[in-house]
Amino acid sequence: MSETGEYVRGQMDVKSQTATYSGFLKVTAWTSLLLTLILGYATFTLTMGVHWMVAMALFAIVGVIGGMVMGLGGGFLLAVGGLVFLGLFVQVMVSLGGALM
Repeated sequence: MSETGEYVRGQMDVKSQTATYSGFLKVTAWTSLLLTLILGYATFTLTMGVHWMVAMALFAIVGVIGGMVMGLGGGFLLAVGGLVFLGLFVQVMVSLGGALM
């Protein structure tokens, strides 16, 4: 701003707005790719009859490659690993529940 208080084009500090928008884009990329992986896995296993382990391996590979191509960093790869671990845990619980019946 000028000393008189009048607006002068190009004088505003926009660092915080730029950082906010960059964070929003990163969260959007993470969320969209994770939702794609989860919904793809569910679609392959429930409607297409693909074995759960094959679908999980396929979507883990897609998630790792997609995360690297989109530049989402190591945190995203850790999130994909967490999803794989969660999927394995759920399938073990389903198998144990089926064995008890």
